Amino acid sequence: MEKLKIAIHYGADAVYLGGKAYGLRNLADNFTLHELAEAVQYSHDRRVKCYLTVNSFPDNGDLPGLGRYLEEVAQIPFDAYIIADPGVLEMVRDISPGRALHLSTQANTTNWKSALFWQKQGVSRINLAREMSLDAMREVRERSAIELEAFVHGAMCISYSGRCLLSSVMAGRNANKGECAQPCRWSYALVEETRLGEYFPVMEDANGTFIFNSKDLCLLQYLPELVSCGIDSLKIEGRMKGINYVAAVVRVYREAIDSYFDEPDSYRCRPEWLAELCKISHRGYTTGFFLGPPRDVDHQYQSSYIRSHDFVGIVEEVCADGTVVVEVRNRLQEGETVEFIGRGMLSNQWLVSEMELLGGTTAAGGVTLPTAHPNQRIKVRVPFPVAEYDLLRREKKAP
Repeated sequence: MEKLKIAIHYGADAVYLGGKAYGLRNLADNFTLHELAEAVQYSHDRRVKCYLTVNSFPDNGDLPGLGRYLEEVAQIPFDAYIIADPGVLEMVRDISPGRALHLSTQANTTNWKSALFWQKQGVSRINLAREMSLDAMREVRERSAIELEAFVHGAMCISYSGRCLLSSVMAGRNANKGECAQPCRWSYALVEETRLGEYFPVMEDANGTFIFNSKDLCLLQYLPELVSCGIDSLKIEGRMKGINYVAAVVRVYREAIDSYFDEPDSYRCRPEWLAELCKISHRGYTTGFFLGPPRDVDHQYQSSYIRSHDFVGIVEEVCADGTVVVEVRNRLQEGETVEFIGRGMLSNQWLVSEMELLGGTTAAGGVTLPTAHPNQRIKVRVPFPVAEYDLLRREKKAP
């Protein structure tokens, strides 16, 4: 719920979320039935659309439970379900015949004939496969009337649009049922068959070698091309990410989209937007297949995380006297400099001082802290305006 509120606060037009099963992020902190209803109400109160993911690939044994689940969520006014399997589509049609349906990228739609097929089945939007180029997207748009969605930012899978079996083989967890253990993110070494037990690292850096990790997708610089080729919705991957990632990425794309539609003829991708995206944890950026088949340097497997900043807290409340209540998520020390970020690309530096410890909702005897630790609540005074859900981050020190 916190991540949903952050996405909305920083400018998302729509959010997608999952229940406790039948989505492709079962390992996320997903929503109970009551929380799903609460999330939809919260979104709609702020004129934001809310989509439910039901995009796993069920076996025969999953169908009875799936049917019960669809009955349970039928009365919640989701704006659409995101599905991938034809059988799930049929079940939704039987149980919630008026529900709008979006086709997941897991369905691997890579051509206009497939788009027309799904259009005939009553699907209203297709999230195109990430393996499509700009020219291919444009042709789908020209030959079909269905809404088109494209991923523009986030982690890339080693497998074709997420159809991976590594997790099933190595960890016994089925990625196509939402239980991916992400073995492509693990560190690997070489073993010569006659020298069992001797591991030869293919060194990349001090953190090890990550030979299956792709760079992350970033299409911010190609926003005009995406709009002109007929893409209706830009999707950001992030349900397994932290709120710092969600806030930073959403606020950049929000400002870029608004800037483009305000003055499309003079639009340019601003360097500060790209700099902001480089401050979050990422693996380097690539355009993936967008400009054509990627070269080795474009995808660059053997890609480990780049982390230039640490997330240290979130503004919980702005008090009537101008003081600010912060929930600390990472160590915060008096005398260091941190950055407050907010929606609209707001950013202010603050020299940490006079942190007052809070207990529950009241001050803990006026105790001041030289260092605040995770899960503590503190009250501070800063010399600039802030708002609820603004985040605090700190630049990492050079080793």
